[in-house]
Amino acid sequence: MRTIKAVHQAQSAPIADLTTFRALPTSLLQHLDPFLFLNHHGPQTYPARNRGLPFGPHPHRGFETVTFILEGDIMHQDSGGHRSVIGPGGIQWMTAGRGLIHSEISSDEFKQAGGPLEILQLWVNLPARLKMTEPRYTGLQKPEIPTVTLDEGRVTIHAVSGEWDGTAGAVQPLTNMALATVNFRQDGQLHLNIAAERTIFCYVIRGRLRINGQEAEARQLVEFNYDGNELEAQALTDDAILLLGHATPFGEPIVAAGPFVMNSEAEIRQAYQDYQAGLFGTWTE
Repeated sequence: MRTIKAVHQAQSAPIADLTTFRALPTSLLQHLDPFLFLNHHGPQTYPARNRGLPFGPHPHRGFETVTFILEGDIMHQDSGGHRSVIGPGGIQWMTAGRGLIHSEISSDEFKQAGGPLEILQLWVNLPARLKMTEPRYTGLQKPEIPTVTLDEGRVTIHAVSGEWDGTAGAVQPLTNMALATVNFRQDGQLHLNIAAERTIFCYVIRGRLRINGQEAEARQLVEFNYDGNELEAQALTDDAILLLGHATPFGEPIVAAGPFVMNSEAEIRQAYQDYQAGLFGTWTE
């Protein structure tokens, strides 16, 4: 069984009136190669006639964003011409690649009516050979994401990418990355075999679980060593939710500055120059 190196508490980092906890990076953990960043927004309830999410047009280059909508919605628009509104249980997978501009705001309906909101955004790196790939976007609603039911219905895996108990995820990623959200009922148990050389990303969204013998609760990120193939998780509360992923680390330099993640300072400077020169596309409302 793989051993746990540390359990990290997400740090409060509110953005305007949006409740936000940052699980990665923190003062003690910069990244889990190739996983770079995780913000956990909410849970909170917006009143009627609200301003919605505050993420207006901004650029990215060199990595991918994967957004999980548990409650509420997100209206995505980008300079590649993609636009969609994704609701509860859905996901958005955006490959920034060589660069684009996008916005992530609430739909007009959500801003008018209000309601519960809980959203997670994960940044995953691209290897050097793919950092300048063509941008792309996939938005999927809950019914479009395959599910795997285990332990007599007490565990449900929502397979976003990779393979989970023989079921392929909804998204075919550019790298060999498996991502899923896992819902547990009380005492539900999950057993997985994950190659020891792969990085595990394991974040507790809700509830409390025993993971490889150690307890972890909501807003905690479990960091593993690279010394075993087995992962076991058991829910200690009802309705626990885990964000779970695994991937082969790239082992490349990671240089991050604002909205760009590249392999060198020179590439970061070039990204800013290209953005200022209008090479990330044209933004139209």
